[in-house]
Amino acid sequence: MSSTIYLDNSSTTAVCDTAVKYINEALISYGNPSSLHIMGMEAEDRLNRTRCAVAKMLSCREDEVYFTGSGTEANNTAIFGAVMARKKRGNRIITTTIEHPSVLKVFEKLESEGFDVVYLKPQKDGKISIDELNAAVNENTILVSIMLVNNEIGSIQPVRAAREAIIKNNAPALLHCDAVQAFGKMKCSVKDLGVDLLSASGHKINGPKGIGILYKAKNAHILPLILGGGQESGLRSGTESVPLIAGLLGAIEELPPCEKFLSDMQKLSDYAKEKLQELGFVKINSPVDALPSVLNVSVLGYRSETLLHFLERKNIFVSSGSACAKGKGSYVLHELGLPQNEIDSALRISFGRFNTRSDIDALCDALCEATKTLRGRK
Repeated sequence: MSSTIYLDNSSTTAVCDTAVKYINEALISYGNPSSLHIMGMEAEDRLNRTRCAVAKMLSCREDEVYFTGSGTEANNTAIFGAVMARKKRGNRIITTTIEHPSVLKVFEKLESEGFDVVYLKPQKDGKISIDELNAAVNENTILVSIMLVNNEIGSIQPVRAAREAIIKNNAPALLHCDAVQAFGKMKCSVKDLGVDLLSASGHKINGPKGIGILYKAKNAHILPLILGGGQESGLRSGTESVPLIAGLLGAIEELPPCEKFLSDMQKLSDYAKEKLQELGFVKINSPVDALPSVLNVSVLGYRSETLLHFLERKNIFVSSGSACAKGKGSYVLHELGLPQNEIDSALRISFGRFNTRSDIDALCDALCEATKTLRGRK
């Protein structure tokens, strides 16, 4: 069998060597970080070193970094926690229609409980309108939640503009940002973004699954969802998963500088666009200024699911959208106003630091073969 060509890095990434090494070390040295003896202190030291590394990436204080079980848990904790803490100050909460399900489902739940939810639709370029954002924020707004990078098309949202809208309208709102697709790939300074809360995840940056990150500004009060022994300063009780947190540190230590990652990904993305458009039956859906590691296309005339199975037989792996969509049509592309035939034929190609141009060549060759083989099964 040919070697694996993995182009689904927005779903998850290969665990890097340093992460594996640190995970194994922490599994062997198995102390509980809450214990007062030497084994507990060794475990606590692993947590502290990882917290320091994350804080450096986010340009925040170490005591503003909390570990969760996933990016989904971080999003849920931030949104539910903020709304429950501020519900006496207002009833309006704002998000976009193209958020990850771990945000949208929470807002739908809160809407069913009587909160006034505003869903901002994207423009043709995949970004929300700053004017519409400003119009939506009022004195009753208690939370605004906007992702930094869309996981399906790579559009970069104007998060900083949300902070300015909150200030301009004198709203008592906290600002939350789902930065799962951005963390480790572009600069995510919480000060520059103006956020009070930010979510990230380890398995998107060549770390292990099962470890999430929540930044909470020191002066931002939210209520915890998980109660118990008071770990993570009482925000997320439960014994911390030291091996997975250690693995996150290993992934961070292997990360290239954001400038290099973006430069490398831009070269791959430009090459992929050129080669795919030469085929004559591929339409680019991602905006020009998208994060270059995410490229959404439509292979016109062919259903995504059929193409996915054809490609996997060639040991080439892409996706039809968010891994959480489980094969359903993309609601993100629907919100952009794409016709149904283009939505049904969409593929998400997402690059990581281990991909090369030869991976793109192999993908294009396979798509050419697919159009000949699958003519009767469009």
